[in-house]
Amino acid sequence: MIRISAFLTLVLFVLFPISGQCLAVSLILPQNTPVNVYFIPKGGCTNAIINEIEQAKTEILVQAYSFTSAPIAKALVDAHKRGVSVEAILDKSQRTEKYSGATFLANNRIPVYIDAAHAIAHNKIIIIDKQTVITGSFNFTKAAESKNAENLLIITSKDLADYYLDNWQGHRRHSEPYRGRY
Repeated sequence: MIRISAFLTLVLFVLFPISGQCLAVSLILPQNTPVNVYFIPKGGCTNAIINEIEQAKTEILVQAYSFTSAPIAKALVDAHKRGVSVEAILDKSQRTEKYSGATFLANNRIPVYIDAAHAIAHNKIIIIDKQTVITGSFNFTKAAESKNAENLLIITSKDLADYYLDNWQGHRRHSEPYRGRY
């Protein structure tokens, strides 16, 4: 049975090669690493994100597929106004959305970039002060908060944030500045 399984796996890799590469990193976080977990509905993901943004001191880096949440966008602008460096990388779909946080952020002098190098730039990440990572299935949208089944993790770990920061910077290098709706 094992030989047949191995043979079928080999055949599948030859017939259907993996088109992209996945960078896997194993990281064991210290036992006292703070992790907050939220589930929607009724989990308050938007408020949890805003709370973290309000605590930012130096830098907020956003990577998002869909970004239409007015409260999160406003919190980012407020952080920018109090001197926190804020930048966002968004999926190319945000160029043509009826409402996009991209336009709101750009109009408030926050650098916004469009990642068009992928079929979908599906990340949902916020890195705060190089030590807090916000991630999960939760899109930064009103619908995600009010209609969907979603999850959100807020993890405070410089080690983990370093990996997310490296990934964010890689996507930033191939992204183009947002110039408004096309």
